[in-house]
Amino acid sequence: MSIRLALAGNPNCGKTTMFNDLTGATQYVGNWPGVTVEKKEGKFKGDKEVLITDLPGIYSLSPYTLEEVVARDYLVNEKPQAIMNLVDASNIERNLYLTTQLLEMGIPVVIALNMMDIVKKRGDVIDVKKLSQELGVPVVETAAIKGEGTRELVETAKKAAKAAKAPAVHGFGGSIENAVTEIEKLIADVTEPAQRRWFAVKLFERDSKVQARFTLGKDVQDKIEKLITAVEEELDDDAESIITDARYQYIGKLVKDCVKKKKTGLSTSDKIDHIVTNRILALPIFALVMWLVYYVSVTTAGGIFTDWANDGVFGDGWHLFTIGAADYEEATAEYDDQITRRDAWLEAADEAGIDTAALTEALEAEEADETAIADAAAAIEVDPAAASVVGTAEFEDEDSGEVTTEDVTLATFEETMTAEEPDPADFGVWVPGIPVLLEKLFASMGVNEDGWVYSLVMDGIVAGVGAVLGFVPQMLILFFFLAILEDCGYMARVAFIMDRIFRKFGLSGKSFIPMLIGSGCGVPAVMASRTIEQERDRRMTIMTTCFVPCGAKLPIIAMFAGAFFGGSGTIAFSAYVLGVLSIIISGIMLKKFKIFTGDPAPFVMELPSYHVPTAGNVFRSMWERGSSFIKKAGTVILLSTIFMWFTLGYGWEGGAFCAVSDIDNSIMARIGSVIAPIFTLPGFGNWKGTVATISGLVAKENVVATFGQLYHFVGEVAEDGSEIWSELAADFTQVGAYAFMAFNLLCAPCFAAMGAIKREMNNGKWTALAIGYMCAYAYVVSTIIYQIGGLITGELTFGIGTVVAIAFIALIIFLLFRKPAKADSTEGLRRMSVDAN
Repeated sequence: MSIRLALAGNPNCGKTTMFNDLTGATQYVGNWPGVTVEKKEGKFKGDKEVLITDLPGIYSLSPYTLEEVVARDYLVNEKPQAIMNLVDASNIERNLYLTTQLLEMGIPVVIALNMMDIVKKRGDVIDVKKLSQELGVPVVETAAIKGEGTRELVETAKKAAKAAKAPAVHGFGGSIENAVTEIEKLIADVTEPAQRRWFAVKLFERDSKVQARFTLGKDVQDKIEKLITAVEEELDDDAESIITDARYQYIGKLVKDCVKKKKTGLSTSDKIDHIVTNRILALPIFALVMWLVYYVSVTTAGGIFTDWANDGVFGDGWHLFTIGAADYEEATAEYDDQITRRDAWLEAADEAGIDTAALTEALEAEEADETAIADAAAAIEVDPAAASVVGTAEFEDEDSGEVTTEDVTLATFEETMTAEEPDPADFGVWVPGIPVLLEKLFASMGVNEDGWVYSLVMDGIVAGVGAVLGFVPQMLILFFFLAILEDCGYMARVAFIMDRIFRKFGLSGKSFIPMLIGSGCGVPAVMASRTIEQERDRRMTIMTTCFVPCGAKLPIIAMFAGAFFGGSGTIAFSAYVLGVLSIIISGIMLKKFKIFTGDPAPFVMELPSYHVPTAGNVFRSMWERGSSFIKKAGTVILLSTIFMWFTLGYGWEGGAFCAVSDIDNSIMARIGSVIAPIFTLPGFGNWKGTVATISGLVAKENVVATFGQLYHFVGEVAEDGSEIWSELAADFTQVGAYAFMAFNLLCAPCFAAMGAIKREMNNGKWTALAIGYMCAYAYVVSTIIYQIGGLITGELTFGIGTVVAIAFIALIIFLLFRKPAKADSTEGLRRMSVDAN
């Protein structure tokens, strides 16, 4: 028979690290029944009969957040055989508050004093034996980040589970204890003995969910209320505060008796916080950190690996371990020099009146005809004037930038005629890319290159999905750095840094946590908003969270940064800044409406001590985020690319429905052409940009996948994998490209995130309002960028578009500085909810 253990503790106490260390690869993640809170379970690595459930991080068992309700419902209804309560030993007083509640639940408890390595480093001393005696339960020292004490913890919990002995609980003393004891007697018929104490305390606190759990007679309810009221009058406080104060008095005495703190100066964490949370330096440091993260992820390391993925895995191939790559580059450079010499002489010959048209045409043909080239060259060579022609070839040194010139004579030109483009497979160890392997496979199977099967796979799936997966390396590197920042404790500080700013704009630091999560994926980000108690703040957070560029939007940023801005990391960082600015601007504007007015909720959160991130946690977090993206590419994006392939490859030509030779006659081209005029003001009123934008509503990665298909149909795949970039540059200007990127980053998120918004809003009108606001805001911002930016760069002249952009700017300024509504926002929320139902 398996042993079920629950892992409970405060947020940032090391619970996730502990769970990962105990379960390793045997864990599985789902959702708790009926809610979207994540549920993690796993089997203990040392004993597969032990099932460990990781409860959501909570500060208490009060019913204020969905996480707290989920955790306590599991403990009350599922009754695990033992609870492993993780306590941050470096912040023991705050963590023991939850412990006092867990001890009342009638379930065996084992306390894990985690982060003991930090306690010892500080020079503090915790009398573990005395603490165990005072609490009446086993106490085990652990350091989850180092894997110390974790096995002993589980073994101790197994023994406690088998003994099945409920822990003794401390008494509150005086009139409080008398009232709780009397309530226990009154509910004896409807509760089990082991849980009676916990239910009695919760009824004393007037816990609404516990009150609704029991059907108590009116006389019993009156007696309980009389007992509570008497204590409240005696102590001049409300019942819940009385219990809270009693718990902390008990904890204070416990800590005083069992913990001896070394009186020293500031800790290392405090010294670091004096710099990174400084009122003046905090934001510049955060901006610098995020710029470096995006610069490395997109421009340097990310760019190298993405080039390898695009040019190698989803291109012609790559040199294994770069063996032979240098020789190939040298041969390619020599070949390019020969072509430069050839072109220089042909240009000079053409200026001298020699007919070079036939030779130029033969040389530029897609398939080289050696006979035609030889005949055309011979006709030139016999011309007496050819011997006197001298061309000038220019060569630029890549390192120094110095330009040198060289005279090209007929003899030199004749040498260039024998130059052959080097084949990378002839150098070192060459690994062919997926398209090459598929072409060879189809050739061996006799699949017709003009048939629909070949077109579906190569022009549809490979061109679409491959265009997206090529950016996976950049995403993984970004997730890697974010995981490091989270695991070391810095991101918890960022939430407090942003609280100072967000509070001025009507939001609390709690709103930053969903936005931080949103840098990975919008779905969990929207779900994370449930930790915000006030409904108006929670809804406004949901409406603005998806402005932060998620992992799925990174390929869009990388594609346009590469196509128009030389792979600039600054452009990538500016996309992140644009998202944060949009959140701030939206917070100010929305807070002026009566349904959002009111002070933001206070922000309280534990700040963990800084520590060195563990490789396991970092890589696990990176892979969890990255794998979800890859899975989406293998399902949603795959189906989308197949649909796009059909609608792009088929249409009406010559009055009949057929496979089209011109993509402009396709089904999708007709649909896009009808919608395209709407996007004229933001600068991408062509059907290709419109189609890519619409496909992005299914999954944001589809924007890149769609361009991959659109431009793969246009021509041959370039050898350097930049066919999408070059074709994009032909259809967009720099300003227009940035406006397109901005619109797709700010508009409605993917279908999955929209579904999460619907579940969290639980209201059709609010969902429509949220999605509509995002789309409208994106349209306004992208129009301003294109029209005003184009006017500044000279791409556009003053016209109706400029007037509309100025009107949009005036509207934003008005909404930012107008007086806030005085109406009660709570009533507005209630009325809207009632209307929707």
